Amino acid sequence: MTADSLSKSFGEVKAVDGLTLQVKAGELFGLVGSDGAGKTTTIRMLAGVLDTTSGSATVLDHPCSSLDAIRGEIGYMSQRFGLYPDLTVGENIQFYADIFGLSKSERSANIERLLNATNLGAFRQRKAGNLSGGMKQKLGLACALIHTPKILFLDEPTNGVDPVSRREFWRLLYALLDEGVTIFVATAYLDEADRCHRVGLIHNGKLIACDTPGNLRNLAQAKILEIVSASPKTADRLLRTAFPDAAVMLFGDRIHLSTVDPEPMAAKTRQLLTSGQLEVYSIEEVEPSLEDIFVAMVSDRESPVVGNQLSVAVDHGQELGAKAVSVTGLTRRFGDFVAVKGIDLEVEHGEIFGFLGPNGAGKSTTIRMLCGILEPTSGSGRVAGCDIRTGQEEIKKRIGYMSQKFSLYEELTVEENIAFYGGIYRLSGKKLTERGDWAITMAGLEQRRTAIAGELSGGWKQRLALGCALLHEPPVIFLDEPTAGVDPLSRRAFWRLIRSLAAGGVTVFVTTHYMDEAEYCDRLAMIHQGEMVALGTPQQLKQEKMSEIVLEASCDRPQEILSQLEQLPAVRHAALYGRGAHLVTEDQNATENGLLGSALAGRVTLRAVIPSLEDLFVSLIEARERTATAPDRRAVR
Repeated sequence: MTADSLSKSFGEVKAVDGLTLQVKAGELFGLVGSDGAGKTTTIRMLAGVLDTTSGSATVLDHPCSSLDAIRGEIGYMSQRFGLYPDLTVGENIQFYADIFGLSKSERSANIERLLNATNLGAFRQRKAGNLSGGMKQKLGLACALIHTPKILFLDEPTNGVDPVSRREFWRLLYALLDEGVTIFVATAYLDEADRCHRVGLIHNGKLIACDTPGNLRNLAQAKILEIVSASPKTADRLLRTAFPDAAVMLFGDRIHLSTVDPEPMAAKTRQLLTSGQLEVYSIEEVEPSLEDIFVAMVSDRESPVVGNQLSVAVDHGQELGAKAVSVTGLTRRFGDFVAVKGIDLEVEHGEIFGFLGPNGAGKSTTIRMLCGILEPTSGSGRVAGCDIRTGQEEIKKRIGYMSQKFSLYEELTVEENIAFYGGIYRLSGKKLTERGDWAITMAGLEQRRTAIAGELSGGWKQRLALGCALLHEPPVIFLDEPTAGVDPLSRRAFWRLIRSLAAGGVTVFVTTHYMDEAEYCDRLAMIHQGEMVALGTPQQLKQEKMSEIVLEASCDRPQEILSQLEQLPAVRHAALYGRGAHLVTEDQNATENGLLGSALAGRVTLRAVIPSLEDLFVSLIEARERTATAPDRRAVR
C-alpha cells in the first residue's frame, strides 16, 4: 500500500495535507494523532470510501479511486460500525458473509471462530440495536473479519471496549498477521500503537513522524523519571507546583517527569514528596513511552483553560440529602433477564466515583436508573436528595448527564447547542448568557462559537457536551464513558476539568474503560453481570482483591511469545502490557524457575511489580467467569 502527497480538503479545511507513506505486505501499521488530525479521513481515502482532493494512493497495486475489482480482498471497519440494529448478532454476521460470497462451509467455520474470539456467542440471538456500545464495537469487528481479507483497515476499533475484550481483540489481530494479512489501524490507545511494527504520527493533517516504536522513542529530548507513590494525585499536584516548567504526566498510579538531569531531579523529587508526608515506592529513570513522545510532539495544540471559571454554585444543604447517591437493592429486569441485581451503593458529596465493568455488565442501565431515565424494577434510593422512584423529574433538574455519544445536535453550532440546552434547563436572559460564556470558556471554544458541532473533533465535542451538561450548575454529574476514542492530550485536559469540578463540590459519577483514568477516582465499584463484585479506593482494591502476584516480562516482540509465557508454571494468564507483558501467577518462584528451564531463557526477564488496575480488573472478571455455574451473558444497554 502506498500514498503519495495524499490530500483531502473540505471547503477551506485541509483535513489531510500531503501525506506520503508506504505499508509493507504483512505489516501492522498504526496511525495515531490528536482529535481532528486526519486519521479517519486518511483511512477512508485508502479504503476507497472517500475521494481524494489531490495526490494518489494504491492498495494491493490498485488505485484507491478504483478498488471495485479487489473489494472482496479488503476489510474495513469504520467508527460507525455499519450494523443493522433490527437484525440479531448472528443475522448481521450472516449478512456480511452473503456480501462477500462465502460458501456454506467457509462461513460456518468463520462465524464460530469470530463469535468465540469476541465472546459474542451468548449474544447470537440478540438484536444489534440492544447491545451495549462495546458489544456493538466487537460485532462490527466480527462483520469486518467474516472473510479473511488481504488488507484490513480498522478505524479506532477498540473505542469503548473493556480491557478483557481489548486483549481478546489483539490476540485476534496477531492471528490474522500470522495468516499474512496486512493491517492498518488508527487508535487512540498509545499502548496499542506500541504493538505495531511501525507507527505514523499525524497532526493537523501532516505526517510528522513515521518509524518503529523503538526509533520514535529516540526522538525524546529529555529523560523520563517514573515516580510511584501511595498518593499519585497528591504527588502530581505537588510536582506541578514545584516544577512548573517541567512536563509532569499522570499515568494511572504512576507519574512521568521529564528532565534533562535525572539524578539531581530524582533527589529533589524524593525530598519534596517525603516532606509532604507522601510514601514513595520508587523513583527511577525509565524509557519514554509513546505517550510521552506523542505529548511532547503535539503539545503546541490548543487546550482548554482550567481555572477559577470552573467554580460552580453547589449548595450542600439539607435539600441534597446526606449522600449525593444512596441506593439499596437497585434492580432492573427486562422480561426474565436481570440486568442489574440488587446493587447497594453510597456516593459522598464532592466525590469522584468510578463505575467499572466489562461491556454489557449493566453500567449504563444503572446510570439511567440513577438519572431518572429508567424506572427500577425494585430497590430504593435517592439521588441529589430526590427519590429515584417518585422524584424522577426533580432528579433531572438537579443532575448533569453526559452519555457515551455526547448528546449533541451535530447540525447545530456550538452556541445553538448551548442555547438549546439552556432552554431545557429553563435558563434565559442574562443567566443563560453568563452560563453560555462560562461553558464556552471552560471548553476552550472561544474561537469556535459558530462552528457546526458535527464538524468538531472528538475532544472539542466532549468538552462542549460537558459544558452543556453543566449549564444549570448541577450538584451531581453522571459521565458515561466520556473519553472513549479521545486522544491522550484531550483526555488529560478533560480530567483536569473533572478534578477542578470535584474540588468545587460537584459529585462526579463516571464510567470508563481506561484503567489509568480509573486510578484518578476517589473510590471505585466494579460490576459484572449486573452484580457488584468490588468496592473501595483504587489502592484498597489492588491490595485486598488481587491475591495473585504480577510479574512484568521484558522482551522484544512479546506478542510473538505470549502463548509460551502463559504455559509457564503457576501462570494464571498473560497479557500484553505496554512494551512487554504482565503475567499473573500464583507462585513467583515456580514461574521464574520454569522460565529458566524453558526455551525462553535468556530472552525474557521477569520482575515483580505492583498490580495495575487493569491487572485487577482482568483477574476479577476472569475469576467470575471461571466460577460462574450458569452465566447469563446477554448484553444490556
